[in-house]
Amino acid sequence: MNKSFLKIKPFKNKTNAILIFLTLFLVFFGALMVYSASYYYAQKSYNNPFFFLLKQVFGLVVGVVFMFVFSNLNYNKLKKLSFFALIIGYILLLLVFVPGIGVSNYGATRWIKLPGFTIQSSEIAKFCFILSASAYLSKNYKKVKTFKGILPVVLSGGIMCLLIILEPNMSITMCVGIVMLIMLLVGGISFKHFMCLAIPALILIPILIIIEPYRFDRLMAFINPWASPKGEGYQLIQSFFSISSGGLFGVGLFNSRQKFLFLPFAESDFIFSVIAEEFGLIGCLVLLSVYFVIIVCGIKIAIKAKNRFGCFLATGITAVIAVQTLLNVSVVSGLIPPTGLPLPFISSGSTSIVVFMSAIGVLLNINKQNINSKIIDDNFDEKFKKIAKNLKIFY
Repeated sequence: MNKSFLKIKPFKNKTNAILIFLTLFLVFFGALMVYSASYYYAQKSYNNPFFFLLKQVFGLVVGVVFMFVFSNLNYNKLKKLSFFALIIGYILLLLVFVPGIGVSNYGATRWIKLPGFTIQSSEIAKFCFILSASAYLSKNYKKVKTFKGILPVVLSGGIMCLLIILEPNMSITMCVGIVMLIMLLVGGISFKHFMCLAIPALILIPILIIIEPYRFDRLMAFINPWASPKGEGYQLIQSFFSISSGGLFGVGLFNSRQKFLFLPFAESDFIFSVIAEEFGLIGCLVLLSVYFVIIVCGIKIAIKAKNRFGCFLATGITAVIAVQTLLNVSVVSGLIPPTGLPLPFISSGSTSIVVFMSAIGVLLNINKQNINSKIIDDNFDEKFKKIAKNLKIFY
């Protein structure tokens, strides 16, 4: 057998083996839960109980292919495509507003219609931003210490957030904004500049909620969902019923009652509620532990990266997984106001599963390059090494 092939196999090291196993566990478990949460609704609405499952399996298969491709594609080559990736992200976000191309559902225009299927632009665009920001920060690491130096990242991220909020999609907007701040923090932004960005962002959130009546209604429903049990508070109340019914060990796979048209979006944004009902507190803790290990692997890969670009890219990918998981679980459990956000690798949605598995493929390749390459970026300075070292507290 060709020895050179063995050197690039993702199973050569423990971190990659764990990452691959846990990712595949999540996507296959996700397909199972999508079927469990949707078969009744799919039968009623589409006369096919496997409607959502088939779409999820399609995304899973394509996702596995893309994960394999990106795991064997030298991630350093992506740096040359970073600017074009950002432009593609903007174009995808703009296309949703083009009549005949953009698709609207439940008052939001977030999808692009293509022959035979649709894609959600924001799911792709946020990773385009991560690629662009990683390339800029790795090349201009000294400029990050000045406000002028971080301006390109802030502007590119701000434009993307503006386009996403216009869909409207506040949850992904918050996700992109938080990830941008995390990447700048890891990149060495000063505390003063960090606060200059974080404080206005925190002030902007309630403003965005107040100026849109439906967001304000959701906020009121979050504060007291029982005030409108058949209105804005309905979904959160049904989520509470679902989670509380699960108890310690759950009611069993396929035995959820809330999925029988009681809990809206049971197969997508609120699938964690169904998981809690069917597998209980123990099942939820196991699932969250899987996410935690994946995040730890991502942080570990970022710390061991041989150059800045790899470190920032791994940081951004890991941050998206962590932030989106945290936001989704917080929404369904009533810790933050309701907002639509898929649970990575699990919620129904082919676009989401493909892009997240592709991102895992990039992580795998960064780690393979960490092992196979003895070349360390000569531009690494002491401050960057200190930041990377401090990240070790997470694992």
